[in-house]
Amino acid sequence: MRRRSCWKISPELLVVPDAGLAYVPIFGDGIHGRNPNPGHRLCIIDLEKRAHVGDIDLRPFIAPHTLRLAPDGMIYITCENSAVVAVIDRSTHKVVDAIDSGSTNGHRLVISPDGERLYTENEEDGTVSVIDLPRRKLLGKIKTPRPLAGIAISADGRTVVAVDDAQPSLFLIDTADGRITREVRLEGVPKAAQIARYAPDNSLLCVTSLNSDTVSLIDPSVRQQTAIKVGSQPMDMAFRGDELFVACQGPCTSSIFQSDSQSIASVLVWAANRLAFSNGLVDQRPPLARISSEGPMKLPRRKRSRCWRRPGCGSAEHIAWHIGGTCRIQGLFPTMG
Repeated sequence: MRRRSCWKISPELLVVPDAGLAYVPIFGDGIHGRNPNPGHRLCIIDLEKRAHVGDIDLRPFIAPHTLRLAPDGMIYITCENSAVVAVIDRSTHKVVDAIDSGSTNGHRLVISPDGERLYTENEEDGTVSVIDLPRRKLLGKIKTPRPLAGIAISADGRTVVAVDDAQPSLFLIDTADGRITREVRLEGVPKAAQIARYAPDNSLLCVTSLNSDTVSLIDPSVRQQTAIKVGSQPMDMAFRGDELFVACQGPCTSSIFQSDSQSIASVLVWAANRLAFSNGLVDQRPPLARISSEGPMKLPRRKRSRCWRRPGCGSAEHIAWHIGGTCRIQGLFPTMG
Protein backbone atom coordinates (compact mmCIF):
# COMPACT_ATOMS: atom_id res chain seq x y z
CA MET A 1 0.00 0.00 0.00
CA ARG A 2 1.40 3.37 -0.93
CA ARG A 3 1.23 6.16 1.56
CA ARG A 4 -1.58 8.53 0.62
CA SER A 5 -1.81 12.22 1.51
CA CYS A 6 -5.03 11.65 3.43
CA TRP A 7 -3.34 9.74 6.25
CA LYS A 8 -3.16 11.91 9.36
CA ILE A 9 -4.72 10.72 12.59
CA SER A 10 -6.91 7.65 12.13
CA PRO A 11 -8.29 6.81 15.56
CA GLU A 12 -11.05 4.37 14.56
CA LEU A 13 -11.75 1.59 12.11
CA LEU A 14 -14.91 -0.08 10.83
CA VAL A 15 -14.49 -3.48 9.16
CA VAL A 16 -17.37 -4.85 7.08
CA PRO A 17 -16.32 -8.47 6.36
CA ASP A 18 -19.24 -9.24 4.05
CA ALA A 19 -18.25 -6.37 1.76
CA GLY A 20 -14.52 -6.97 2.09
CA LEU A 21 -14.06 -3.32 3.03
CA ALA A 22 -12.80 -1.27 5.93
CA TYR A 23 -13.53 2.39 6.60
CA VAL A 24 -10.97 4.65 8.29
CA PRO A 25 -11.98 8.17 9.38
CA ILE A 26 -9.36 10.90 9.15
CA PHE A 27 -9.88 12.89 12.32
CA GLY A 28 -7.18 15.50 11.67
CA ASP A 29 -3.72 16.40 12.95
CA GLY A 30 -4.46 16.04 16.63
CA ILE A 31 -6.63 14.45 19.28
CA HIS A 32 -9.93 15.36 20.87
CA GLY A 33 -9.72 18.89 22.22
CA ARG A 34 -6.46 19.57 20.34
CA ASN A 35 -7.19 19.07 16.66
CA PRO A 36 -6.09 22.27 14.87
CA ASN A 37 -6.66 20.92 11.34
CA PRO A 38 -9.74 18.70 11.45
CA GLY A 39 -10.16 16.19 8.66
CA HIS A 40 -13.18 15.55 6.48
CA ARG A 41 -12.46 12.21 4.78
CA LEU A 42 -13.47 8.63 5.32
CA CYS A 43 -10.93 6.38 3.61
CA ILE A 44 -12.08 3.13 2.00
CA ILE A 45 -9.78 0.10 2.25
CA ASP A 46 -10.17 -2.99 0.05
CA LEU A 47 -9.23 -5.84 2.41
CA GLU A 48 -8.61 -8.38 -0.34
CA LYS A 49 -6.32 -6.07 -2.31
CA ARG A 50 -4.99 -4.48 0.88
CA ALA A 51 -5.23 -1.14 -0.83
CA HIS A 52 -6.65 2.32 -0.20
CA VAL A 53 -9.22 2.46 -3.00
CA GLY A 54 -11.15 5.66 -2.36
CA ASP A 55 -12.43 8.36 -0.03
CA ILE A 56 -15.81 9.63 1.09
CA ASP A 57 -15.80 13.42 1.41
CA LEU A 58 -17.81 14.36 4.50
CA ARG A 59 -17.72 18.12 3.97
CA PRO A 60 -19.14 20.39 5.26
CA PHE A 61 -18.87 18.10 8.30
CA ILE A 62 -15.46 17.77 9.92
CA ALA A 63 -13.48 15.86 12.56
CA PRO A 64 -14.99 12.40 11.89
CA HIS A 65 -14.34 9.92 14.66
CA THR A 66 -16.38 6.88 15.71
CA LEU A 67 -18.39 5.03 13.08
CA ARG A 68 -20.78 2.08 13.31
CA LEU A 69 -22.78 -0.02 10.89
CA ALA A 70 -26.47 0.01 11.89
CA PRO A 71 -29.12 -2.67 11.28
CA ASP A 72 -30.55 -0.46 8.51
CA GLY A 73 -27.31 -0.93 6.53
CA MET A 74 -26.20 2.69 6.89
CA ILE A 75 -22.93 3.87 8.41
CA TYR A 76 -23.28 6.45 11.18
CA ILE A 77 -20.23 8.53 12.13
CA THR A 78 -19.68 11.31 14.65
CA CYS A 79 -18.33 14.55 13.17
CA GLU A 80 -17.62 16.20 16.46
CA ASN A 81 -16.62 19.72 15.44
CA SER A 82 -19.82 19.95 13.42
CA ALA A 83 -22.02 18.57 16.22
CA VAL A 84 -23.60 16.00 13.92
CA VAL A 85 -23.77 12.30 13.24
CA ALA A 86 -23.34 11.88 9.49
CA VAL A 87 -25.30 9.16 7.67
CA ILE A 88 -23.52 7.31 4.84
CA ASP A 89 -25.16 5.11 2.23
CA ARG A 90 -22.77 2.21 1.56
CA SER A 91 -24.21 1.54 -1.87
CA THR A 92 -23.17 4.98 -3.13
CA HIS A 93 -20.52 5.91 -0.56
CA LYS A 94 -22.23 9.28 -0.17
CA VAL A 95 -23.39 11.29 2.83
CA VAL A 96 -27.19 11.22 2.67
CA ASP A 97 -28.10 12.94 5.93
CA ALA A 98 -26.77 14.49 9.13
CA ILE A 99 -28.35 14.23 12.58
CA ASP A 100 -27.91 16.92 15.21
CA SER A 101 -25.97 15.41 18.12
CA GLY A 102 -26.40 18.44 20.34
CA SER A 103 -22.69 18.76 21.14
CA THR A 104 -19.34 19.62 19.56
CA ASN A 105 -17.85 17.16 22.06
CA GLY A 106 -19.74 14.15 20.70
CA HIS A 107 -16.78 11.81 20.29
CA ARG A 108 -17.95 8.19 20.32
CA LEU A 109 -21.26 6.53 19.56
CA VAL A 110 -23.08 3.25 20.01
CA ILE A 111 -26.21 1.90 18.34
CA SER A 112 -28.84 -0.27 20.00
CA PRO A 113 -29.09 -3.82 18.60
CA ASP A 114 -32.63 -3.17 17.33
CA GLY A 115 -31.48 -0.04 15.49
CA GLU A 116 -33.96 2.21 17.29
CA ARG A 117 -31.55 4.35 19.28
CA LEU A 118 -28.11 5.89 18.82
CA TYR A 119 -26.14 7.29 21.76
CA THR A 120 -23.15 9.65 21.70
CA GLU A 121 -20.91 10.39 24.67
CA ASN A 122 -20.23 14.09 24.80
CA GLU A 123 -16.88 14.14 26.60
CA GLU A 124 -16.42 17.47 28.46
CA ASP A 125 -20.16 18.20 28.45
CA GLY A 126 -20.77 15.25 30.76
CA THR A 127 -23.83 14.18 28.77
CA VAL A 128 -25.04 11.31 26.61
CA SER A 129 -27.15 12.28 23.61
CA VAL A 130 -30.10 10.04 22.74
CA ILE A 131 -31.09 9.90 19.07
CA ASP A 132 -34.16 8.30 17.52
CA LEU A 133 -32.47 6.52 14.61
CA PRO A 134 -35.47 5.75 12.35
CA ARG A 135 -36.62 9.37 12.65
CA ARG A 136 -33.03 10.68 12.71
CA LYS A 137 -33.90 13.06 15.50
CA LEU A 138 -32.19 14.11 18.74
CA LEU A 139 -34.52 13.21 21.61
CA GLY A 140 -32.52 14.69 24.46
CA LYS A 141 -29.50 14.25 26.71
CA ILE A 142 -28.74 12.29 29.85
CA LYS A 143 -26.59 14.21 32.32
CA THR A 144 -23.66 12.45 34.00
CA PRO A 145 -21.87 13.59 37.18
CA ARG A 146 -18.51 14.05 35.44
CA PRO A 147 -16.99 14.27 31.92
CA LEU A 148 -16.91 11.12 29.80
CA ALA A 149 -14.33 9.17 27.81
CA GLY A 150 -16.11 6.17 26.33
CA ILE A 151 -19.43 4.42 25.81
CA ALA A 152 -20.78 0.91 25.27
CA ILE A 153 -24.16 -0.78 25.00
CA SER A 154 -25.14 -4.25 26.14
CA ALA A 155 -26.16 -6.89 23.60
CA ASP A 156 -29.74 -6.77 24.85
CA GLY A 157 -29.82 -2.97 24.49
CA ARG A 158 -30.97 -2.45 28.07
CA THR A 159 -27.81 -0.85 29.46
CA VAL A 160 -25.54 1.91 28.22
CA VAL A 161 -22.19 2.17 29.97
CA ALA A 162 -20.64 5.65 30.06
CA VAL A 163 -16.98 5.76 31.08
CA ASP A 164 -15.99 8.40 33.63
CA ASP A 165 -13.10 10.57 32.39
CA ALA A 166 -12.24 11.98 35.82
CA GLN A 167 -12.32 8.92 38.08
CA PRO A 168 -11.97 5.14 37.55
CA SER A 169 -15.72 4.66 37.43
CA LEU A 170 -18.56 3.68 35.13
CA PHE A 171 -22.05 5.14 34.89
CA LEU A 172 -24.72 2.56 34.11
CA ILE A 173 -27.69 3.99 32.22
CA ASP A 174 -31.05 2.22 31.97
CA THR A 175 -32.10 2.81 28.36
CA ALA A 176 -35.79 2.30 29.13
CA ASP A 177 -35.82 4.95 31.85
CA GLY A 178 -33.18 7.17 30.28
CA ARG A 179 -31.33 7.73 33.54
CA ILE A 180 -28.24 6.63 35.47
CA THR A 181 -29.12 3.80 37.83
CA ARG A 182 -25.69 3.02 39.23
CA GLU A 183 -22.09 4.20 39.46
CA VAL A 184 -19.48 1.43 39.58
CA ARG A 185 -15.92 1.88 40.80
CA LEU A 186 -13.25 -0.02 38.84
CA GLU A 187 -11.30 -2.20 41.25
CA GLY A 188 -7.52 -2.24 40.99
CA VAL A 189 -7.53 0.65 38.50
CA PRO A 190 -5.84 3.76 39.94
CA LYS A 191 -6.72 6.19 37.15
CA ALA A 192 -9.70 6.97 34.94
CA ALA A 193 -10.61 4.51 32.20
CA GLN A 194 -11.12 5.05 28.47
CA ILE A 195 -12.94 2.46 26.35
CA ALA A 196 -15.71 0.01 27.25
CA ARG A 197 -16.93 -2.92 25.16
CA TYR A 198 -19.37 -5.75 25.75
CA ALA A 199 -18.68 -9.22 24.39
CA PRO A 200 -21.11 -10.00 21.53
CA ASP A 201 -22.90 -12.60 23.67
CA ASN A 202 -23.15 -10.16 26.59
CA SER A 203 -21.04 -12.51 28.76
CA LEU A 204 -18.40 -9.92 29.62
CA LEU A 205 -17.86 -6.19 29.88
CA CYS A 206 -14.29 -5.04 29.26
CA VAL A 207 -12.88 -1.61 30.06
CA THR A 208 -9.41 -0.27 29.25
CA SER A 209 -7.58 2.34 31.27
CA LEU A 210 -5.06 4.20 29.11
CA ASN A 211 -3.21 5.69 32.09
CA SER A 212 -3.29 2.58 34.28
CA ASP A 213 -2.20 0.06 31.61
CA THR A 214 -5.07 -2.21 32.58
CA VAL A 215 -8.06 -4.01 31.16
CA SER A 216 -10.94 -4.65 33.56
CA LEU A 217 -12.95 -7.82 32.97
CA ILE A 218 -16.40 -7.36 34.46
CA ASP A 219 -19.33 -9.70 34.89
CA PRO A 220 -22.34 -8.19 33.08
CA SER A 221 -24.21 -8.09 36.39
CA VAL A 222 -21.28 -5.92 37.60
CA ARG A 223 -21.00 -7.99 40.77
CA GLN A 224 -17.52 -9.29 39.97
CA GLN A 225 -14.54 -7.71 38.25
CA THR A 226 -10.79 -8.05 37.91
CA ALA A 227 -8.13 -5.79 36.43
CA ILE A 228 -5.31 -7.20 34.31
CA LYS A 229 -2.07 -5.43 33.44
CA VAL A 230 -1.43 -5.34 29.69
CA GLY A 231 0.79 -3.33 27.35
CA SER A 232 1.43 0.40 27.45
CA GLN A 233 -1.60 2.66 27.01
CA PRO A 234 -4.33 0.16 26.09
CA MET A 235 -7.19 1.60 24.08
CA ASP A 236 -9.75 -0.25 21.99
CA MET A 237 -10.65 -3.94 21.97
CA ALA A 238 -12.18 -6.62 19.79
CA PHE A 239 -13.58 -10.08 20.48
CA ARG A 240 -13.20 -13.33 18.60
CA GLY A 241 -14.73 -16.33 20.31
CA ASP A 242 -13.24 -16.47 23.80
CA GLU A 243 -10.34 -14.21 22.82
CA LEU A 244 -10.05 -10.54 23.63
CA PHE A 245 -7.84 -8.41 21.40
CA VAL A 246 -6.45 -5.28 23.09
CA ALA A 247 -4.82 -2.56 21.00
CA CYS A 248 -2.14 -0.62 22.88
CA GLN A 249 -0.83 2.67 21.57
CA GLY A 250 2.24 3.09 23.77
CA PRO A 251 5.90 2.55 22.80
CA CYS A 252 6.71 -0.95 21.55
CA THR A 253 3.15 -2.13 21.83
CA SER A 254 0.64 -2.76 19.12
CA SER A 255 -1.87 -0.75 17.15
CA ILE A 256 -4.84 -1.37 14.91
CA PHE A 257 -3.50 0.37 11.82
CA GLN A 258 0.02 1.38 10.94
CA SER A 259 0.21 3.14 7.60
CA ASP A 260 3.86 4.20 8.00
CA SER A 261 5.02 0.57 7.92
CA GLN A 262 2.62 -0.15 5.06
CA SER A 263 0.82 -2.87 6.95
CA ILE A 264 -2.28 -3.62 8.86
CA ALA A 265 -0.54 -3.89 12.19
CA SER A 266 -1.32 -6.41 14.85
CA VAL A 267 -2.96 -6.45 18.19
CA LEU A 268 -2.01 -7.92 21.50
CA VAL A 269 -4.25 -10.75 22.59
CA TRP A 270 -5.17 -11.75 26.09
CA ALA A 271 -7.08 -15.00 26.41
CA ALA A 272 -7.11 -17.82 28.95
CA ASN A 273 -3.80 -16.74 30.54
CA ARG A 274 -1.95 -16.83 27.26
CA LEU A 275 -0.61 -14.29 24.82
CA ALA A 276 -1.14 -14.63 21.11
CA PHE A 277 -0.24 -12.73 18.00
CA SER A 278 -2.83 -12.12 15.34
CA ASN A 279 -3.54 -10.05 12.29
CA GLY A 280 -5.81 -7.10 12.97
CA LEU A 281 -8.61 -8.60 10.86
CA VAL A 282 -9.90 -10.57 13.80
CA ASP A 283 -13.12 -11.64 12.07
CA GLN A 284 -11.32 -13.31 9.22
CA ARG A 285 -7.93 -14.66 10.11
CA PRO A 286 -6.50 -17.03 12.75
CA PRO A 287 -3.50 -16.10 14.92
CA LEU A 288 -0.19 -16.33 13.07
CA ALA A 289 1.78 -17.56 16.09
CA ARG A 290 1.41 -18.17 19.79
CA ILE A 291 3.89 -17.90 22.63
CA SER A 292 3.89 -18.70 26.32
CA SER A 293 3.25 -15.81 28.69
CA GLU A 294 5.80 -17.23 31.15
CA GLY A 295 9.17 -15.52 31.13
CA PRO A 296 10.89 -13.25 28.61
CA MET A 297 11.93 -14.38 25.15
CA LYS A 298 15.24 -13.30 23.69
CA LEU A 299 15.91 -12.51 20.06
CA PRO A 300 18.68 -14.42 18.25
CA ARG A 301 21.77 -12.23 18.02
CA ARG A 302 21.67 -12.18 14.23
CA LYS A 303 18.21 -10.59 14.37
CA ARG A 304 19.15 -7.76 16.68
CA SER A 305 18.90 -4.41 14.93
CA ARG A 306 16.07 -2.04 15.72
CA CYS A 307 12.74 -2.53 17.38
CA TRP A 308 9.55 -1.43 15.65
CA ARG A 309 9.37 1.72 17.76
CA ARG A 310 12.25 1.78 20.23
CA PRO A 311 15.90 1.97 19.04
CA GLY A 312 18.29 -0.61 20.42
CA CYS A 313 15.83 -3.39 20.97
CA GLY A 314 14.78 -6.30 18.82
CA SER A 315 14.20 -6.42 15.10
CA ALA A 316 12.52 -4.14 12.61
CA GLU A 317 10.52 -7.18 11.51
CA HIS A 318 8.69 -7.83 14.75
CA ILE A 319 6.34 -6.19 17.19
CA ALA A 320 7.70 -6.05 20.72
CA TRP A 321 5.80 -5.80 23.94
CA HIS A 322 7.87 -4.43 26.80
CA ILE A 323 7.39 -5.56 30.37
CA GLY A 324 9.89 -4.21 32.87
CA GLY A 325 12.29 -3.34 30.06
CA THR A 326 12.30 -6.88 28.63
CA CYS A 327 11.32 -7.42 25.03
CA ARG A 328 8.94 -10.27 24.22
CA ILE A 329 8.54 -11.26 20.58
CA GLN A 330 4.95 -11.27 19.42
CA GLY A 331 5.49 -12.32 15.79
CA LEU A 332 6.12 -10.95 12.32
CA PHE A 333 4.27 -8.23 10.47
CA PRO A 334 2.01 -9.42 7.64
CA THR A 335 3.18 -7.73 4.46
CA MET A 336 0.96 -5.49 2.39
CA GLY A 337 1.23 -7.00 -1.08
